[in-house]
Amino acid sequence: MFYSAIRNVFFKFDAETIHEMTIKALKNTGKTPFRAAYCQSVPNKPVTVMGIDFPNPIGLAAGLDKNGECIPAFSSMGFGFVEVGTVTPRPQPGNEKPRIFRLPEANAVINRMGFNNKGVDYLVDQVRKAQFTGVLGINIGKNKDTPEENAKDDYIHCMQKVYNFATYITINISSPNTPGLRSLQYGDALNELLSALKNEQKALAEKYGKYVPIAVKIAPDLTEPEVESIAECLIQNNIDGVIATNTTLSREGVEGLEHGEEQGGLSGAPVKEKSTQVIKLLAKALDNKLPIIGVGGISCGADAKEKIEAGAKLVQVYTGFIYKGPELIKDVVKAL
Repeated sequence: MFYSAIRNVFFKFDAETIHEMTIKALKNTGKTPFRAAYCQSVPNKPVTVMGIDFPNPIGLAAGLDKNGECIPAFSSMGFGFVEVGTVTPRPQPGNEKPRIFRLPEANAVINRMGFNNKGVDYLVDQVRKAQFTGVLGINIGKNKDTPEENAKDDYIHCMQKVYNFATYITINISSPNTPGLRSLQYGDALNELLSALKNEQKALAEKYGKYVPIAVKIAPDLTEPEVESIAECLIQNNIDGVIATNTTLSREGVEGLEHGEEQGGLSGAPVKEKSTQVIKLLAKALDNKLPIIGVGGISCGADAKEKIEAGAKLVQVYTGFIYKGPELIKDVVKAL
């Protein structure tokens, strides 16, 4: 009820302006008594995935805290794990504004942010300051002006920077807002990227004396043969996990709505079925050889349960969290 009242006020203003204000407020209160405004106790439902012990199976998806500035605050809300980023080697402004659009009639958001972030060095500095002892995922990507053939250099650079600070690392090759990025999901390009990252992971594990798992985040706009091909490549390269899915280019479910035709990735309720279908296809193709983290359209506990039943071991929320607030975390944990 409390969050619902705040949301009604927030939704009267520009989406990115409110996002920036919220991030600033959470950053400034995460380690102070003021965090009592959003801190909550969530039942302990531990699960082990990728060799990591999670206190509960619901996490914050990447994109909300791109620069890792609010880790203590989000942890206080009861998330079992927090994923920050996507971060790139160099800071970049992202695409032109406006670039976030709410579609409240559909419980959805369209964004074309374009990996706007302050760069990997800034994120690592924020993670150091947070002194977070929970499960932290760090989502990495490539700079917009890096050619596709050099993409692996950006991912390796980011991996080297974040390895010692992450519980797991996510390779984002599925955002629709960086030109050419999604082409890295296919064929030789995917195999070469994953092979290079696994080699780097091995070297970093020896350097730091610890193994940090790698997960790959894929798109919902994939055919069954494409999902099967990706699954085969993940298995061959001994990848530790897969996150399904990112936002969609489809506009099914938002036809005729204000902002429904804006360019960018669509998230929220309209992507739920597409995401769940990809999870089902992945589960069949992977045959339990690596775990799936389900994300896309989770607005209640029943949605999360559907992802688990489809084959996911963990779930993440983003748009549903924007619409429902911290209460969604409790709802999901209870349902699971």
